[in-house]
Amino acid sequence: MRISELLKQDKMSMSFEVFPPKTDSAFEGVKKATEEIAALKPAFMSVTYGAGGGTSKFTLDIAKNIKDKLNVPMLAHLTCVSSSKETVKARIEEMKAAGIENVMALRGDLTPEMEGQDRSHWDYRYAIDLIRDIRESGADFCIGGACYPEVHPESINQKDDIKHLKEKVDAGCDFLTTQMFFDNNLFYNFLYKAREAGITVPIVPGIMPITNAKQVERAIKLSGSFMPVRFKSLVDKFGDNPEAMKQAGIVYATDQIIDLYANGIKLVHVYSMNKPDVAEKILANLSYILDRDA
Repeated sequence: MRISELLKQDKMSMSFEVFPPKTDSAFEGVKKATEEIAALKPAFMSVTYGAGGGTSKFTLDIAKNIKDKLNVPMLAHLTCVSSSKETVKARIEEMKAAGIENVMALRGDLTPEMEGQDRSHWDYRYAIDLIRDIRESGADFCIGGACYPEVHPESINQKDDIKHLKEKVDAGCDFLTTQMFFDNNLFYNFLYKAREAGITVPIVPGIMPITNAKQVERAIKLSGSFMPVRFKSLVDKFGDNPEAMKQAGIVYATDQIIDLYANGIKLVHVYSMNKPDVAEKILANLSYILDRDA
């Protein structure tokens, strides 16, 4: 099913994001974890694409397995950083052959080796270039794009960031998914500004349950996320106790999700990090809210 159709449904739901293995030897373990998450019957699942496209084969393998075996709608990530047009064209054909209907079109993370490179000669420098090529390829994908409630790290300011986001949507995005955030007011403020700028496609909030203290540093590095005082206090109090930190992180994420639903959001995307137990506990906390068996 196309995610654009799912987003028209008038009911609250949740989706989960997983990531592919980096090696052949890790494939079976990741496959098992992603199947366990799929068995929870989320609205859809997304599969990421490693930095520099290093896990592209596994991305499609995981997505196809879940779609075919467990009948869960899939969103396969596709990044274009350092890729040639020929490579992207081949990936699009592979997705079509696998029956994938939804693609998340991203520039992608730079590997450490790419950081200092001259990128002026690359076929793709921004996600908008990839989105245009997907549309022009004739592939009938539902295309998603990423957005940053707290400003993209490479943008001058939020106004400039939203301007470029509008251009990306106009190029062919059917919906947007946000980077993680830990203060819902930042999302509501961003949503208002995006609508004011003429961005009318659905914007799905992305929530990451922080279940160990080490994730905090990575979350800040990835998205420049603002950490509210009450969240910092949670990490300070429970960060040295793995089980307590995991429970507290799940509760904090659950609280964010409840607030989003209470304020009219229908679908929340959870960065579940291949952790079936975390996904299951969040759903259990919301069983009556989502009208699932308690």
